[in-house]
Amino acid sequence: MATSSDHPQHPTAPTVPAGPSPLNGLLYGHIYSAAVRAVAVHRIADRLADGPRAVEDLAKDCGLHADSLRRVLRLLAMHGLFSQDGSGAFGLTEAGRPLRTDVPGSQHAAALFITDEMLRRASYGITDTLRTGETSFEAAYGRPFFEHLAATPAARDLFDAGMASLSGRVVELVAGSYAFPDGGTVVDVGGGRGGFLRAVLSREPGLNGVLFDRPDTVSDHRLDAEELTGRWRVAAGDFFTGVPAGGDLYLLKNILHDWDDEDCLRILGAVRRAAAPGKRLLVVDAVLPDNGDPHPAVELDMIMLMVLKGRERTAAEFESLLTRSGFRLNRVLPTPSLSSIIEAEAV
Repeated sequence: MATSSDHPQHPTAPTVPAGPSPLNGLLYGHIYSAAVRAVAVHRIADRLADGPRAVEDLAKDCGLHADSLRRVLRLLAMHGLFSQDGSGAFGLTEAGRPLRTDVPGSQHAAALFITDEMLRRASYGITDTLRTGETSFEAAYGRPFFEHLAATPAARDLFDAGMASLSGRVVELVAGSYAFPDGGTVVDVGGGRGGFLRAVLSREPGLNGVLFDRPDTVSDHRLDAEELTGRWRVAAGDFFTGVPAGGDLYLLKNILHDWDDEDCLRILGAVRRAAAPGKRLLVVDAVLPDNGDPHPAVELDMIMLMVLKGRERTAAEFESLLTRSGFRLNRVLPTPSLSSIIEAEAV
């Protein structure tokens, strides 16, 4: 009779809990994101735009290994991004549609940025961040995030494309959530390439605008639209030291969450020196609930913890920064996006 010693020993395969488990889902999260990245890199969603396809045909078209592709798509089908029919063919679901590169609101570039090595490598250092309070990105790369982007063109291009992807539809949702004035000048501080300013000016033909950001950013602006002719100008500089004066309305969209309180006070101070008493400031950022209720921006706050010295904030935390900078908080307006509009007035 054979005994256990008659056969070579094999390591025990890892087991998976039989029922749904929140912990299990979190433990496997990096595998899900790796699978999303794989299909994004090979543009699988684009190749399913016309309907379901047999995996062998899809793999041949992409130059991929059919069985490996089947297994990855099966995982993502389990999470609703793809579908699998009785014949084994895979199709793209509505939830997976943003992975296409050719649709409005495409999240393809965002998927590539969020799953890139920069963020993955930074995430490994959170263990040390809990001890030191320092950003894990800087520990991993030896320099702050924005310095790394400035020195690494490929990383900068990836970041810019990812941010444009994440904010593409958001700018319209936010711009449509506020009653902008029908005249005057709006100054978009740190406005990037002008996507938000363009959305605002397009809605209010009586408004003029100033796009303010770093020289290399505003030089690649996107304000050359026929309906905006003669209604905008660009200005380059450092929002820590000064911003264009004379605006009737100032915008800070997704700026303050990148910085710690000390730097936020420097930015807000520069805006306050430029804004006359009674002029308004709109801070567009996620606003976390004061009572600790769940909010999708808590996930974004983890990226801030990993990569920058910024954070997502509550309404009370924004009010404190604004008050210390010479502004009065008027109201907080929710939008259909992740961000809210925090309206303040120079005092």
